[in-house]
Amino acid sequence: MSSRLGARLLLPFLGLTAVLLLWAVVSQTVAADLPSPWKTWLESKRYILEPFFKDGEMNQGIGRLAFYSLVRVAKGYLLALAIGTPIGFFLGLSRGFHSAFDPIIQFLRPISPLAWLPLGLVVFQKSEPAAIFTIALCAMWPTVINTAVGVRGISQDYLNVGRVLKLSKLKMMTKIIIPASLPYVFTGYRLSLGIAWLVIVAAEMLTGTPGVGGFLWQEYNSLVYSHIILSVITIGAIGFILDRLMGLVESRFKTT
Repeated sequence: MSSRLGARLLLPFLGLTAVLLLWAVVSQTVAADLPSPWKTWLESKRYILEPFFKDGEMNQGIGRLAFYSLVRVAKGYLLALAIGTPIGFFLGLSRGFHSAFDPIIQFLRPISPLAWLPLGLVVFQKSEPAAIFTIALCAMWPTVINTAVGVRGISQDYLNVGRVLKLSKLKMMTKIIIPASLPYVFTGYRLSLGIAWLVIVAAEMLTGTPGVGGFLWQEYNSLVYSHIILSVITIGAIGFILDRLMGLVESRFKTT
């Protein structure tokens, strides 16, 4: 057990060390403008060690900026689940609904958030609701599709038992359909959360609102490359944590 735990800790450490060494070599050879890991730390440490300081709208600690982004993601993500989950159940339960709306969903699903955001700005006239609209619209599709697949994949035997017991439609939903499809639903929720986090970065970069994405774009325009790297690392770290948290929830529902 101890050797297995040691390997689980050692191997990621070796991988991280290799990436840092490669980063240092590239910064000294191929890309002269790319700051080394040490220079990135020196120029970014205040944002990390004082994560909630605020000297202006965009000059804030990385923790405060991440908080702004996470609040927007939470609003858009919850809206995506509130809209996407019932649509997914309707698609799975009703052949007529599926025939009518599945082509529209497949048409809308591949559209980039970079295309939806300007439309959101036209409709809402403000960057905040436009960003939330874009997150919700882009993040809902995995929930819609996985929920529909889960409902259509329910064993016919379960449905026959419900009919034999003469369960009402409400009880069929709450006792059979929803519990049987939950693993698929939560897989969709996990995928939707990842997309929501991707979309908020693009939305903040385009609108210049305070957040990790807005900070990244500002520092790019200011040619402060170490802060760009700090933003990229923050985006990756938060995305990793969110995915792991949703993975724990998903595994819980798959084992119940």
